[in-house]
Formats: sequence, C-alpha cells, structure tokens
Amino acid sequence: MKNEALSIGMVALQAGVNVQTLRYYERRGLLAEPRRSDAGRRQYPVETVRRIRFIKRAQDLGFTLKEIAELIALREAPGRERARVRHLAAAKLADVDEKIGRLRAIRKAVATLLESCACRGQALECPILEALDDEPAEDERRRSRGAR
Repeated sequence: MKNEALSIGMVALQAGVNVQTLRYYERRGLLAEPRRSDAGRRQYPVETVRRIRFIKRAQDLGFTLKEIAELIALREAPGRERARVRHLAAAKLADVDEKIGRLRAIRKAVATLLESCACRGQALECPILEALDDEPAEDERRRSRGAR
C-alpha cells in the first residue's frame, strides 16, 4: 500500500481541495514535486492527502503558508522541537488576540456611527458618509472659516 500512487484528481478529491490548490502548494514548496508516470501524469504518494489536510487545518487556524511550511518541517524533524511548535502557536494566539482587539475597535467605531445616524426624512447630511469622506462637510468648512 505504501507504493500506491494517487492521481492529482484523486488527491484533490480525498483532501477536499481543488487541483489548482495542489499545484499551488507544490510551487510554494509545501508539497514535494511528485513523480511522473510514463505519460507525464503526477503520481502522489497516499500520505499526500494527510499533508493537505494538515495544511488546510493549519490555514483554518490562521497560520500563513510560510508558518505552515515551518510546522511541516518541525513535524517531520526527527526530534520534533516541541518548544518551537509551542512558540509558533503562542505567536499565532497573540496575533489572533491583536486582530480581535482591532475588530472590537472597528465595531465600536461603526456602532458609534450608527448611533449618530438619524437617516430620517429627506435630510441631505449623513453622518456615516460624512465620517468616511476625507473632505470635511460644507458646514464644517464654513465653521472653520468663521472661527479665524
């Protein structure tokens, strides 16, 4: 069974990805270039499906392809440097926490904009659009000219 080879289509199907994804992973060095049949078709080892699933799970957790390449190298290293794996996971957690903080700030800003929006009747001003515009509103320009 170890010598069994899978076509690119079969690997893609079993791993739940498309063929272009496999080719991309090859170009990025996440997959070794497979041997070719006499007809020139890719022949992947069965273990490739497991590696693709590993890559996809790592991506789902937010790891970049560069980080995943390092995880794969650590996974395949004879001594498995657990401390390095833990360090990568801790760095990812810190990154996620930072993103959550930024998202909370964005949420607060959008909620504030929504609270300031009346959007009733035929009012021409819209505080949301005004806040997103890089030009100050006409009223604000007049106010700043009058304050001089």
